[in-house]
Parts: sequence; C-alpha cells; structure tokens
Amino acid sequence: MSRDLTADRFATLTFERKVAAPVATLYAAWTSPAARAVWAAPSPEVTVEILESDARVGGREVSLCKVAGQPDIRVEAGWLELVSDARSVSYEVVSQDGERKSAALVTADFNGEGEQSRIAVTVQLASLAEDMAEGYRQGFTAGVANLGAVAERTILFHRVIKAPVPVVWGAWMNAESLPKWWGPEGFSCRTSRIDLREGGEWVFDMIAPDGTVFPNHHKYRAVIPEARLDYTLHWGENGPKHADAWASFDDLDGSTRVTLGMVMATAQEYHDAKGFGAVELGLQTLGKLARIVGAE
Repeated sequence: MSRDLTADRFATLTFERKVAAPVATLYAAWTSPAARAVWAAPSPEVTVEILESDARVGGREVSLCKVAGQPDIRVEAGWLELVSDARSVSYEVVSQDGERKSAALVTADFNGEGEQSRIAVTVQLASLAEDMAEGYRQGFTAGVANLGAVAERTILFHRVIKAPVPVVWGAWMNAESLPKWWGPEGFSCRTSRIDLREGGEWVFDMIAPDGTVFPNHHKYRAVIPEARLDYTLHWGENGPKHADAWASFDDLDGSTRVTLGMVMATAQEYHDAKGFGAVELGLQTLGKLARIVGAE
C-alpha cells in the first residue's frame, strides 16, 4: 500500500492568547524587531540571534536558533502584509545544515478594546524533510505565551511631527542635536561618549531640574536610515539593562509619525515606570524633538 505523504507533510495549526495590553501594543510587540528578539526564544535553552530584520512589507527577517551541542537552525521570514493593529501575514523557511526543513505561511489577527487584546495565529505548514508539526506546536505555543508577557511590560507612545522624515531622523541621529532635546521637560544631557551608528553607543548623564543625575548608556543595534533604530537602555555605563527599545519613523504625507517603544526588563520595572509617569515623560521628550525641528 502506498504511503499518504500529504498527511505527513501538511498541517494547519492555530494558536490564541488573550493579553492584558492594548491591541496597538500587542501588534507592536509582534512586529517590532527589538521586541521580537526578546520573546522569540521558546525556552531558556534556546538563544535566538537576529541577523537581519526589516518589519515592512517586502522586508525580511533572518535569525538563528541556537541550542548547545546542536547545529544552528536558520529561519528566514518575510512580511507579505501588515495592517496596523489588525493583521500580519508572513512566510518563513526553516533550514539546518543547509537543508530546508519546512516552509510556512503565518497569519496573525489582532483585536481588542481598552487594556485587553487578543492574538490568533494560523500557521499553514509544509514539512519538507521531516514532520515538523510537533516542533511548530511547541515553538509557537511557547512563543505566543512569551509574546503576551512581553506585550504586558511594553510601553508604547506616538507623536506626529509636522516635518519630513529625513529632518526628524536627522535630528535624532545627530551627535550634536540629540543631547539638546533628549529627556523630559526641564532635563538636560551631559555626554561622555556618543557614536550614533549600528554597534555604537551613547554614554551620558540625564540631569533633572533639581540637579539629580541619572546615568544612562544606550547601545545601538539595528539602524535602518530614516526608518528604524533599535537599542538597549542601561542604568549607567555597562550597567544593568532596563529596557529593549526601538524608534520608528513613518511618512504621513510630509509629516512624520514617530513611534517609541520600550520592553521593560521585568514586570516590576514596567509598573515602576508607569508609576512615575513614563508615558507622559516620553511624550514630553518627543515634544522637544518636534520643537528642535521647528514643528511646534
């Protein structure tokens, strides 16, 4: 009797989760590379290294899943559709030792109201070398759970600035102008070192109106000109990391929509930040950015 290969090779898998975060925050945690890097590993034994990531339609993401003693698993994904706060469609191809193991179409639907949201993920899987369905079930179950935890400690805020993207980007990625506007109203910055490029850093003190000094260290990871930058925030030079952050820049008919997101390192840091008014202070910072480009 011939073997039914179709039953072995193809599967449709679904995953759902309710999340205590606004739908915009959940969507951002799913799509933003800085956040994806935090939740992508399905277990502590797995390390995910993102080699390339461009979360735009037509962009791709390439990552390596690393487990001690095993060959790296390479995942190449590409964004096919992105509808803000509503849907994403992507493909992914998994390979190991140069052999393709699977290909999949991944659709994520988002909905929510207020501080509650929900994600529903459908994976249409084709196993190419062996049956990959169980591995996908385990990986996506853990990944969606991690995603929910990350979204619930993510702070997200936006501002539309009436200036073109190149102008706003230039004010952010300029070693002279950035320290002039960074920080809430009344705060100033005292720079020790600044190198605004991928792999660069900014070591500085943020000084409050009452003279209190807050040592900071930003380490820059991905920098996509006039589109996005990813960085980590540390308490002082090489101090403990307190957030993975990103800033994105979208053209709105000549204006720029700036999105600033931060995945706090722990739930406690998230609640502490919300408690001292991190969202309002962040919006003040973007207000100073608007002023320095002459848009306010």
